[in-house]
Amino acid sequence: MGTNKRKHKRYEALNLLSYVSLDAEGKEWNQGMGRTLDISESGLRLETNEAIQTKYVLLISIGIEDELVDIKGKVVYTNRGDANMFETGIEFIEVKQDALAILKKYVSEFNKLFNE
Repeated sequence: MGTNKRKHKRYEALNLLSYVSLDAEGKEWNQGMGRTLDISESGLRLETNEAIQTKYVLLISIGIEDELVDIKGKVVYTNRGDANMFETGIEFIEVKQDALAILKKYVSEFNKLFNE
């Protein structure tokens, strides 16, 4: 079994999101919708109908409670999941301060819930 390289603990969470795939030059290739399967302060795993290649960076907008959080992340892996869906691991590379504050609050609530 591989070593866990994650900086933060991930929590199961189902949140709708939209994304735009960008190549190394910043050119938009496609966009789509999906949902988070788990999330942390430094990354997430998302589920989509189509595979997202590891060469892309994603601009992601996640609906967290009543907020919309915009995050830029790199695709670390994509695997075929259940029911012809794809699971993609994302490492955050750019999170604005206000979005990070919302994300930290959200993850903190999970931490309280699961560690009490």
